[in-house]
Amino acid sequence: MSDKITLSTWPTPLEPLPRLAAAIGLGENDLWIKRDDLIGLGGGGNKVRKLEWTVGAALAEGADTLVTTGAAQSNHARLTAAAAARLGLDVVLVFPGTPDGAAGGSGNLVLDGLFGARIHWAGDGTPSELAGAAEEVCRELAREGAHPYLIPFGGSSPLGARGYVEGGEELRTQLPDVDHVVVALGSGGTMAGLIGALGAERVLGVHCGAVAEPAATVADLAGALMGRPVVPGTLRVRTDQVGAAYGVLHEPVLEAMRTAAATEGIVLDPVYTGRAMAGLIAAVRDGDIRRGQRTVFLHTGGLPGLFGHAEAVHRSVAALRSHRSG
Repeated sequence: MSDKITLSTWPTPLEPLPRLAAAIGLGENDLWIKRDDLIGLGGGGNKVRKLEWTVGAALAEGADTLVTTGAAQSNHARLTAAAAARLGLDVVLVFPGTPDGAAGGSGNLVLDGLFGARIHWAGDGTPSELAGAAEEVCRELAREGAHPYLIPFGGSSPLGARGYVEGGEELRTQLPDVDHVVVALGSGGTMAGLIGALGAERVLGVHCGAVAEPAATVADLAGALMGRPVVPGTLRVRTDQVGAAYGVLHEPVLEAMRTAAATEGIVLDPVYTGRAMAGLIAAVRDGDIRRGQRTVFLHTGGLPGLFGHAEAVHRSVAALRSHRSG
């Protein structure tokens, strides 16, 4: 019996990208985009598919408060707050750092505030310390008489990954002969779900630097989801687009963002979808993806994060001024 709830309207569109395909070396009928950025809730993004399952479980347990973790510009945190607002729940977002270092309260943080989220700043620490801070927030809420439910980092759990089993099945209905699906690999649940629906051989994850062992993380989630072991070495994971660190703008990523925008009017963010597109371009360059193969780029959303990334905004505005002066 499923506790899943509905938070948006499905399916999301699948659109061709002929101009971008030609620009990166594919045939004009080879490249498509799955528009999960157009999911209706809270500014859109892939996390909504996971939240239909994890928030459904929270409601089934009688929760009145959602608690989750992420970076200050977390898309998952923003959408958790949106889901809570829609369902009349309270929400506490547990972020590392301090308010003074929070990118001036821009990007996703603006939406977190509009959705009525409370933010608990946990200071500097390891991912395990951040998770511990979230657990302590839950204990404090319980002492106050609330009924909190802790949603994992990125919404990525075997339960949350079911959302992308459904997403992969939806895509297979739209494009049965798909050869490659390229997706940003953050906390791992989206890629794990796609593997559950489409098989590991068709899913290419582009590591964004959010977890220390991306292939092992995805393998653990996919294995738990499918009920059998998954060997990390059998997964298609690119790790060449992280650059200096998660959250730091990588030059090929900026170029990929510009190419997608200039050829198709598609906006990507510098942390997730920009890296995924840079990975797709690199995969075409090195022959992992070839002309004549049906390739889908999964747009996982994240537009608000672009406006919370000071360097990406600065570089984009600087390029605009350069064009004007020319």
